[in-house]
Amino acid sequence: MASPHTHRLGNLDLHILSDGTYYQDAGAVFGVVPRMMWERVVKPELDDQYRLPIGLNSLLVRSEGKLILVETGVGDKEGHRRQASPIEQGDLISALAALDVQPGEIDIVINSHLHADHCGWNTRAGDGEEPVPTFPKARYLIQRGEWEAATNPNERTKATYLQENFRPLEETGQLELVDGELAVTSEITMISTKGHTEDHASIVLMSGGETAIYIGDIVQHHVQLERTAWVSSFDLLPLVSMETKKRIV
Repeated sequence: MASPHTHRLGNLDLHILSDGTYYQDAGAVFGVVPRMMWERVVKPELDDQYRLPIGLNSLLVRSEGKLILVETGVGDKEGHRRQASPIEQGDLISALAALDVQPGEIDIVINSHLHADHCGWNTRAGDGEEPVPTFPKARYLIQRGEWEAATNPNERTKATYLQENFRPLEETGQLELVDGELAVTSEITMISTKGHTEDHASIVLMSGGETAIYIGDIVQHHVQLERTAWVSSFDLLPLVSMETKKRIV
């Protein structure tokens, strides 16, 4: 497995970790945009079934003595990796190990939202039948509205809000619900970026006069930041998503 990519931001080292790569139907990624339009832009990336490679990426950063993990990929629980159809096997725990980091060292986990490909490693199979938190001493930061939507899914969302990925956090007392903006440290802030879900969040990192932002699922392909009307069919609030993308840019 390749070593994680690392970028320097002021005094922070941003480690980009992979839990694998999977193919997603390009028509779904680009929603109501006609194929004749998006095909010209992304054709070199497509496979023979018109699917785009999508990365299951996480961010690891140490700030003010806290080891913080943003997103946890699809995980390893029974059926989850098959559901995500990974084509290039990555593994978040192995990526952490490549940096000499063990799960018990993580202080804070932040989920942008609770779709199954962003919070799968929140928990893992325990010795019994029930999943347990993968990061035993971590606080898990999740927007309150996202938690409520995930724990009370509707017909459209229940297939991706998999309860075993986050319910155990409440039982162990590691869940911390966030209302809007939160300064995790003086260098890292969780902000509201609505659109993909009602309470989707992004992470702003600022150090040494430089700024980065972890955007989660604000877009599934970078062209959607350039062409904000190209909204994914996975965005629950498409018109809000357009405005959020403009604000982020």
